[in-house]
Order: sequence, then C-alpha cells, then structure tokens
Amino acid sequence: MVGVSDWQGAKQAPASRPAPVGRPLLSLTLTSMLDDVHAHSGAVYLLADHEPVLEMAVMAGLPRAFAAPWERVGLSAPIPVAEAVRNRRLIWVSGEEEMARRYPRIAVVLPYPFALAAMPVMTEHTAYGAVFVTWPGSHPPELSDRERVQLTAACDRLALRLERAAEERRPVPPEPDLLTPSAGATAGTLGTLEATRMVARLPYGLCALDLHGRVSYANPATAELLGLPVGRLLGTQLWASVPWLNDPVYEDRYRAALLSQQVTSFVALRPPGEWLSFRLYPSTTGLSVRISRARAVSEMTRAGPQPGDGTPRLVTISHVLSLASALTQAAGVQDVVQLVADEIAPAVGSQALIVLAARAGRLHVLGHRGYPDPRVVDRLDGVPLTAPTPGTQALKTGAPAFFGSRAQLERLYPARSRSPDGMAAWAYLPLVASGRPVGTCVLAYAQPHPFAADERAVLTSLSSLVAQALERALLYDAKHQLAHGLQEALLPHSLPVLPSIDAAARYLPAARGMDIGGDFYDLVPSQGRAAAVIGDVQGHNVTAAGLMGQIRTAVRAYTTVGQPPEEVMRSTNRLLIDLGVDLFASCLYLSLDPAHEVAVMARAGHPPPLLRRPDGKVRVLDLAGGPLLGIDADARYPTTEVPLAPGSLLTLYTDGLIESPGVDIEDALADLGRRLGETGDQPLDALADSLVRHGGTESRERLDDVALLLLRARDHD
Repeated sequence: MVGVSDWQGAKQAPASRPAPVGRPLLSLTLTSMLDDVHAHSGAVYLLADHEPVLEMAVMAGLPRAFAAPWERVGLSAPIPVAEAVRNRRLIWVSGEEEMARRYPRIAVVLPYPFALAAMPVMTEHTAYGAVFVTWPGSHPPELSDRERVQLTAACDRLALRLERAAEERRPVPPEPDLLTPSAGATAGTLGTLEATRMVARLPYGLCALDLHGRVSYANPATAELLGLPVGRLLGTQLWASVPWLNDPVYEDRYRAALLSQQVTSFVALRPPGEWLSFRLYPSTTGLSVRISRARAVSEMTRAGPQPGDGTPRLVTISHVLSLASALTQAAGVQDVVQLVADEIAPAVGSQALIVLAARAGRLHVLGHRGYPDPRVVDRLDGVPLTAPTPGTQALKTGAPAFFGSRAQLERLYPARSRSPDGMAAWAYLPLVASGRPVGTCVLAYAQPHPFAADERAVLTSLSSLVAQALERALLYDAKHQLAHGLQEALLPHSLPVLPSIDAAARYLPAARGMDIGGDFYDLVPSQGRAAAVIGDVQGHNVTAAGLMGQIRTAVRAYTTVGQPPEEVMRSTNRLLIDLGVDLFASCLYLSLDPAHEVAVMARAGHPPPLLRRPDGKVRVLDLAGGPLLGIDADARYPTTEVPLAPGSLLTLYTDGLIESPGVDIEDALADLGRRLGETGDQPLDALADSLVRHGGTESRERLDDVALLLLRARDHD
C-alpha cells in the first residue's frame, strides 16, 4: 500500500517489516459501503508502488472476471476510478447509455444496464486509491444526497485508516474477494429435504448458479431437458458442460443478469430440433434458472443464434478492438469513411452510411456509401445546424437517435416523408471527440431494424471511436493542406527563363506523416549569369521549413550582391550559426556562366551532382567541399570549376531521390546515372517526371522529401 502526494511520487514504508493491519480493512469497508447504499457490487483500488497505476485490491458482489480488463488502471486512463483520483471527486454514471457515451471501453465489455459511482480514497494531501460500487439498472438516474454523503464519508474514513497504517508502517495485507455476504436460514421456510422434494416434482427444469455461473443445484427435469445427469452438471458452468450451449451469447446473458440484477432470458436449440427456453432470475447471491420447452420458434429472443438467420451478429469485443486498431491507422478523412463502410457498417448489419462533419454552422457530407442515387445524400450537404433534422439534433444534444422503422422517424420528423432515401431504419450517432462535436454518422438499414439496448451501447461506443479517428483525420487533412501551402510558398512558384540555360524542377514531400520538409532549390539570374542552389535542412517540421526559407532568401541575397560561390556558402554558414537553431543543412551552390561554358560549384556536405555530357556519357562530379552548414563558423568551402558545353545536363538532387531502405547508396547513384544516360535527351519536364517516378519515389512508402533541379546548357545566341 502506498500513498501518492499530488501524484508526483510515492511514500514508502521503511525496509523494516512491522506487523500488518490486523483486520480485513478493505473488505469490511467495502461490504459496509455496499450495505449502506444498497449496492450489489464494488471494488477497492490502491495505488501501486512507484508507478501511477491503480491496482484492484479486493472486489465484492461479483466475480473479479467481470472487471478483469481493469484490474490495473493507469491514472491517465479514461476509466471512472482513474478519473475520480485525477479530479479528486465522485464520478457518477447513471446507466448504460451514459456509460457508452463517456466510457466506451467499459460499455463495449459490459453493455448492460447498471449504475456506477467511483470515489477517490484520499486525505487532504495524499491519494491512496479509489473505490467503485454498482447498482442494478433500476437505480434512479440520480445519486441521492444520502448515498453521496455515505459513500464519500466511508472513503474518507478508509483514507484516514490507510494514512494511519502508513504512519505506523503497517502494510495492508492481501485480502480475498467477497462474492456473497453471509446469510443465515430464512425464518418460516421449508426444510432442505422437503424443498428438494417439492422442486423435484416440478414439470420444468430448475437449477441454481453461483456468482461464477457454476451449477450448485439441479432438479431431475433439468437433467432430462439438457440430456446430462445431474452429477455431470454440478460444479460446472452450463455453457461449458452442455456442448450446444457453448456459445458466448449464452454466457453473455448470465453476465447481463448478474450485473444488471434484471431477469433475462434466451432460447437455444438442443439438437436435432428441440428449442428450450432459459429464464434467469438473479440476486446478489447467484441465479435461479428456469428451463422449459419453447412454445414456438417465433417466440425466440434475438439473443439466441438462429439457423439461417442472415442478420450479422452483434459486434464482439474482439471485433471492436480490431476496429479500434484499424481506426488508429486511418490518416485522412476518406480513410475513415472507407473504414466505416468496409468494416463497421457490415459488422452491425447496415446497408448504407453517411459521414457528416460540422463546419461553419452547417453539416457537410464527408463521404457516403450504399446510396445508388447521390441526390439523396446531396440534400444533406450544407444543412444548417439549426435545422430540425435527426442528424443536427443528434449532434447538438450529443445523444444518439435510433429509429427502427420509417414510422418512428416520420413521427418525430414529419418533413422526412417528403424526401425518402429508400431505407427503413436509421441510427444517428453523434461524433463527439475531446468534448467537441465533430459530426454525425448515419447508419441506414434496408429493412426495419429494432435496436436492442446492448446493440445501442455497442453502436454508441463505436461512434466514440469513429469520432476520435475523424477528429484526427480532419486535423491531419488541415495540417496537410497547411503544410503543402507553406511548402509551396517557400519554394519558387516557377523557374526564371534564362538565356542559354533550360531548367526544370520537382519537389515531392515525404509520404509518411504530414510534416513539411527542409528540401529546397532555387535558380537566380545574376549579372548576365545565373546561380543555382539546392539543399536539405535537417528535420521534417515547421522549424526546418522556416529555416529553409531563410537559407534560400539568404543565398538569393548574397548572390544578388555579387558574392562568389565560396563567399555565398561562408556567409550562409555564418548566418545559420548566428540563428542558433541547432539544425544543420547540406547545400550545393553553382555559378553558371553559359557564355564561357563553365560552372563554378561549392558544396557543403551535399550529395554530388551528376553531369551528362553532350555525347551521352554520365559522370558523378567529385567536388571539393566543406562541412554541413551550421557546424563550424570558420569553415571554408573550396570551389570546383566544371566545363559546361552546350547540350550538357546537370542533375542536382537531394538524398530522398536516391535513398531507399535496403538499397546501397552507391548502387542507387549508379542506377541514377544509367537512367540519365539512357533518357537524358528527353525534354526536361518529361525527364524530371521520369526521374522522380523511378524506384517508387511517388509511392506511399517514400520516407524522405525529394528535390530535383535539372539544368541543360544550350547553344548561346
């Protein structure tokens, strides 16, 4: 047991081993709380040693398996007990719909009607843990003042006892879970033998399950109906011992009855063709199950699997986890729409869908599937949020709306009768992420579709996952557009027309992520000559892009005032160091003199350019150079003079053009030279497109930016 003060660290007992707390402190406190507020289950969590994690110390009223996913909960997790500790207050969840909206992780695993309260266990300065308690779904929607006071007071008393134990260096030992309170014999009831005889005479099956679902009693009719002797049933779970009950749907009904404390039922087919009806009567000590022959197949509840039923089964927990994982991979808005269409809609039996986003006071269609007539969807684009439609209402209230038939929809929204969409049932799911309405997801069904409570809970929790994915996607698309706009603003819109020099350039951002890069190029006319520059600033972010813009501007300025290549590089290097941004840049600078058929080059750690001579031969220019810009204020950048006869082609590039995973850089450079030799006579625009396409540089797997600048000398006038 530890106490965390302001959640910054843990207070530990010294290494000595004093006697532990004598009484079962946690169990007694928990059972007392359950009795005081008439709750039927709960658990106590304690903060773990040396980490911001709540660990379940003891649970009462239900098997621990019900809360297995939350036996260890991080303080930052979106779970009621963690939120109670973070916010230092009681957290109240009134029922399954609120649970699905606020805590979809819990609602997916436990989509049943129950209420929950979570309280922190803390003194004024130190948090020791948390407690939650649950009530059946019949609990009033509000927590009463009496319940609130009793729960808070009990947690405060527990915190004081834990504080005293910590001060006295007495650890709290492990305590066993308490499934059922001790119960004595009920006055005025029949004796055990007579009760057994009475139950044995009943014409229907009657058996008792403990809280773990194990059979503790079964009458002869149960054995006859299930086809197994009583001895084979006792101590086992029905869905484990009866082969044709081995389906998660039936175990789900047991869990639903126990957690909600409401009577539940299902029907199951005993091969080859006999239908049996199971009715579960729960209490805080277990369940009584009545088994009888079903009157007719038509009376079966939807919980039982039906042969030949083409309706997709309700999404399972594992399916939801799979969908959640897939949604995390969705980058842009259309990725989210496609994923909802391909995986979520089929999983819940929907035949059509529309994804709407709220923007500038209106709903806008982001995507749709399943509607053969696009005009049906176009009517929804641009609808004001003030309009009385189910989509806007769901978004404004944050509450999902389910319409199992056209009559239900038109009763609340008569205007819909004038614009039918060919569907017969709808689920309008508000997409709310980070407390902000993002949009609405409309799932439509071709046939009337009753939405049961558990299905509504699953759809609501799925909408939360979709909302988070859509929020990320909208942000991604916005940042992507901003990044490309900024990149375009920092790079030349077009290359100048120069005498005796043809030029073409290309820039491709990295395919992974949405950040802009630091690759740049420029072509600057200067005093009858021209200067060309290409470079790569370290990083793929706004800082790199901003620095790239400054370097490009500086090079242009130094060129305009007539500095020679080595001075342009030295001046730019000093500027980069003076800016103090701790980023480096590679750079290649050329002073082009077509009249004298020569180019003077200076290099700062940049990949060497390639020269294709008029005879078609290609060589890598081995240029002298200096270190990367931004490293050494006293660095020098020697120059190299290269002949540039008419017809010669200079290829300047950044490393994104030649670097690929698993490919040796020397081989990649040789391959680039071979392609230039074979295709270098093409017009420059066609050649530039060919070079950036080659080797998958336009694929989704491009890891780095690509900048390319081609310069071809032609006969001077």
